[in-house]
Amino acid sequence: MAYIRTIPHEQAEGLLAAEYAAAVRRAGKLFNVLTIQSLRPNVLRAAVRLYREIMHGPSGLSRAERELLAVVVSQENACHY
Repeated sequence: MAYIRTIPHEQAEGLLAAEYAAAVRRAGKLFNVLTIQSLRPNVLRAAVRLYREIMHGPSGLSRAERELLAVVVSQENACHY
């Protein structure tokens, strides 16, 4: 298994600390899919914005349909996220 260096929640500062805190407010916890981007807080922020636009922005698909597509793609890719 690969090892990816991350910055733990308790060591985060500045923009990273703000992104971590926002993630915990949204989901109640900090998921690994976010912490693996911790060395590049600006990239993390952009990725979260993109995700939120895709999942919550205007679309011909309902939120439930978008979530279903995400689950199917994750299953096909053998990804537990």
